[in-house]
Amino acid sequence: MSKKPKCPLIGQDGNIFNLMGIASKTLKRNGMYDEAKEMCSRITSSGSYYEALNVIGEYVEITSTDDEQTEDEDMEMEMM
Repeated sequence: MSKKPKCPLIGQDGNIFNLMGIASKTLKRNGMYDEAKEMCSRITSSGSYYEALNVIGEYVEITSTDDEQTEDEDMEMEMM
């Protein structure tokens, strides 16, 4: 698998379907459509919440929503 894209899941609503949707969108935004489909299939057939979280972690680099805001602020400062 290629480099995992960063995905801000820490700080989000912890419902597994919400997290799966966010991770899937992240993969698709990075052109990883097949991986998004495969990940969703694996999550929906997983046996537990923690197993599903581990599957998400195999596809994306789980980051905090706070990290995302910091990166956005850094980019804004660079543009000034």
